[in-house]
Amino acid sequence: MNFPSKLIENAVNEFAKLPGIGKKTALRLVLHLLKEEEAKVAQFGEAIVTMRKDIQFCKKCHNIADKELCSICENQLRKQDLVCVVESFRDVIAIEQTEQYRGVYHVLGGVISPVDGVGPDHLNVESLVKRVEEDGVKEVIMALNPTMEGDTTIFYLSKRLKNFEVTITTIARGVAFGGELEYVDEMTLARSIVKRLPYERYLK
Repeated sequence: MNFPSKLIENAVNEFAKLPGIGKKTALRLVLHLLKEEEAKVAQFGEAIVTMRKDIQFCKKCHNIADKELCSICENQLRKQDLVCVVESFRDVIAIEQTEQYRGVYHVLGGVISPVDGVGPDHLNVESLVKRVEEDGVKEVIMALNPTMEGDTTIFYLSKRLKNFEVTITTIARGVAFGGELEYVDEMTLARSIVKRLPYERYLK
């Protein structure tokens, strides 16, 4: 692809680095910004830079946040004794869109995957154990992607939590094995959360 301007080419190349954005889509976005008022483009750029510079991770659940605690952990209307364990903040967004869950979350930051060199020490496991031990958590919902790595992580976490008086449940298998929560339709995901099962039944 030939460009009449090196500035345009550089901008297109940067946009094309984003996931799911090819060169043609990147060019379309750059040309759109080129037609916008300079103040609007500056506002767009400032929002991206500010987001990257100031974003934080909740010290309690590890979700993305604007300050030390995320808005979900701060919300006293949420059931603080009901914790939904997810792989990433993308899964938090997916579950929140169903409007069927009123508890709080714990973001692991990944799943156990020996092939990729990811073990329990690389994940936010200890802070989960501490929450269950100290915060009076009554139920932990394992809402990890239904994959071999997700199942391995659920099994490991259930072993770590077995000595505490906490109910461990998993989302119902409305989500196909090998699927990812962020791509599941809201109706199926909502049903999987509502019809969650005790982990013991899941193993059978």
